[in-house]
Amino acid sequence: MQTISEYLNTIEGDKKQATTAIYHTILNNIPAGFQAEISCKMIGFVVPHSIYPAGYHCSPKLPLPFINIAAQKNAIVLHHLGIYADENLRICLESEYPKHSKTKLDMGKVCIRFKKMNKITLEIIAALSQKMTVQNWIDCYEKFLKK
Repeated sequence: MQTISEYLNTIEGDKKQATTAIYHTILNNIPAGFQAEISCKMIGFVVPHSIYPAGYHCSPKLPLPFINIAAQKNAIVLHHLGIYADENLRICLESEYPKHSKTKLDMGKVCIRFKKMNKITLEIIAALSQKMTVQNWIDCYEKFLKK
């Protein structure tokens, strides 16, 4: 099993510095209870089984994922499952992003892609990290599963 430090050390150049900055921004802003670990071959912030024994519905042996960071070939991708499960959070992101960045928000259903390492908006990442407590995420996740 790879550690977060080992994962970061596999990344080269500006992307390593940017990924490390994103990781530390989330780590310093995410509410208590989330755990940082390697999850699905990415840096993950998860709800550990000690808090949510059911785990992730797709694979219950995995803890419930919340935020993942992946350094990919052309971008750093921030997977924030809360954006997908909570429409208000997505709307908040879409309205706040232009206030902090001159670049267009590059977003998929559950991810934000950062292609220019010097244009990453750590303020938005910090704010997104703070928006949900562990219990908020569990409640949102369970409500979303029932749909």
